[in-house]
Amino acid sequence: MSENQISVNSKRNQSVLITGGGGLIGKHLTSILTKAGYNVSHLSRNIKKPGDVRVFMWDPEKKLIDASSINGIDFIIHLAGANIGDKRWTRKRKEEIIQSRVDSARFLHKTITDNRIPLKAFISASATGIYGSETSSKISVENDPPAQDFLGSVCRQWEEAADLFSASGIRTIKIRTAVVVDKNDSALSKLMLSAKFGFLVKTGSSLKYMPWIHATDLCNIYLKAIEDSSISGAFNAVAPQHVTHNEFMKTLGKILKLPVLGVAVPDFVLRAVIGEMSDVILKGSRVSSDKIVSTGFRFRYWMLEDALIDVLRK
Repeated sequence: MSENQISVNSKRNQSVLITGGGGLIGKHLTSILTKAGYNVSHLSRNIKKPGDVRVFMWDPEKKLIDASSINGIDFIIHLAGANIGDKRWTRKRKEEIIQSRVDSARFLHKTITDNRIPLKAFISASATGIYGSETSSKISVENDPPAQDFLGSVCRQWEEAADLFSASGIRTIKIRTAVVVDKNDSALSKLMLSAKFGFLVKTGSSLKYMPWIHATDLCNIYLKAIEDSSISGAFNAVAPQHVTHNEFMKTLGKILKLPVLGVAVPDFVLRAVIGEMSDVILKGSRVSSDKIVSTGFRFRYWMLEDALIDVLRK
């Protein structure tokens, strides 16, 4: 048992309800919470497939939820939200990205308050995108203002919806997540697309930083948010090591034993292919992990090479 986990026996009667539990992070987190002794259940639009945890139906758009899902719930972890990397950012898709996060959080808040559920904490996903996609020399920290670009706006509204719980007297934590290092994550898998041809390619400026975190460390931050009742507010979920995109690709190439082409894909090519979403790839700055470290949290994967070895050589 890690230092970020406590006795299983003392947690057996506490329940955690996860939205988006069927996704990559949700599956990892469910496993970690279950091993830590929590009773875990999911909210999902699809309850046809039986699994290891109980799944309750909900549909935030239609304001539908299985009332029994919130009975006896101690914690809610809100991961649900349309994947920003799945489709081109049309006006309609932008609305879906925002509404899937904001409206669902508001619906959860109304459900909890209307039913007077004595929730111990509401823990919401967020993203380091709140600091914007511009590349600069600044290291972003949690009290920096949200950026004015699309991702900054999405995260601001996302967190404002989560803060409804805080305004209701419920401890609220917002986990601002960086690129997750996991072989099944869409970001890493896209960076490895050219590997099938025997090489890797760089994108964007060599000055662009790429904040990252191993999936295990991310899930342990959620566990920390549950178990440490002294913490609340926003926390960056990002590994302490700062790497540029070039350094990331060089390390990835080393692990995969593949060459990285010396010439990067031109910016205009990416913009032509994926539009405004290319800012996520082409731009980025450093993000601080100091706040979460100050709570006593200890990262298992401080260095990118160790994290990539773990996920790619298993």
